[in-house]
Amino acid sequence: MDAVAAIPHSARQVTVGEVIAEARRMLEQAGIESAGQEAFWIVEHLLRLPPHHVVADRDRLLSHAELLAARELIKRRVGREPLQYILGTQEFCGLEFTVNQAVLIPRPETELLVEYAAQRIPVEQQATIIDVCTGSGCIAVAIARLRPRARVIATDLSSRSLDVARQNATRHTGCERITWLEGDVLEPLAEQGLEGAIDVIVSNPPYIAEADWATLQPEVRLFEPRGALVAGPQGTELHERLLRESGRYLRPGGALIMEIGAGQARAMRRIVDRISGYRFHRLVYDTAGLERVVIVERVGT
Repeated sequence: MDAVAAIPHSARQVTVGEVIAEARRMLEQAGIESAGQEAFWIVEHLLRLPPHHVVADRDRLLSHAELLAARELIKRRVGREPLQYILGTQEFCGLEFTVNQAVLIPRPETELLVEYAAQRIPVEQQATIIDVCTGSGCIAVAIARLRPRARVIATDLSSRSLDVARQNATRHTGCERITWLEGDVLEPLAEQGLEGAIDVIVSNPPYIAEADWATLQPEVRLFEPRGALVAGPQGTELHERLLRESGRYLRPGGALIMEIGAGQARAMRRIVDRISGYRFHRLVYDTAGLERVVIVERVGT
């Protein structure tokens, strides 16, 4: 039986509370951990209600069109489509971002990249910051908001991702100054005259090894863009490439700040050791105690 058929199909109208209760049961059966909360969020989104107003509207009767829409949204989540794609937004650094299947869903741990990039740039400094593999643009936008005098440039290989990033920039004051460049890693900088002039390069590159792809949750494996997640056999291929290409652009003392996967710190140290012109500055752990960010500094004159 179709999982969504459990939502009442009788001739009588159905209340908000009934839809929430049935949605919760269906999401629980599908193995969704936060089934109750997600049922509330889906109905809030459907009815365009402010947060927490669903409780007050539990006895409201849904129209036929609203009931059909509710069934469709719940069906998508039962099929393990990420809630963020269904709702169309995700919060990052206290800001709301548009997301769809063209971009990776921003994660809370990625906020560490913004935090440590901002730490290296005084608020009043007219620095140059590059966000590589920008995706939704969340890192570039968050940094631009925190450092209003900085020049922020973001690159991505995907034109569809950049469309989403540009849209997100228009949602937040002060982010119209971000430059969006399409191309692979740092290749779009070749004609920008930035050799030896960049203060910080920040990136959340693909870092999943090919062999690990099949082990990921269905929300990730079936819906998020594979190219934004899988780097290659080792998982550190893009990090090594960033290190090799960043030397041309970073000023002495400038930093390359990259997100990594759990267990990749040792491999990153070895990579840094064999590429001249850098020193391993810091390894940052996330709130779960996992290796999450590496900071590498450019040395030389």
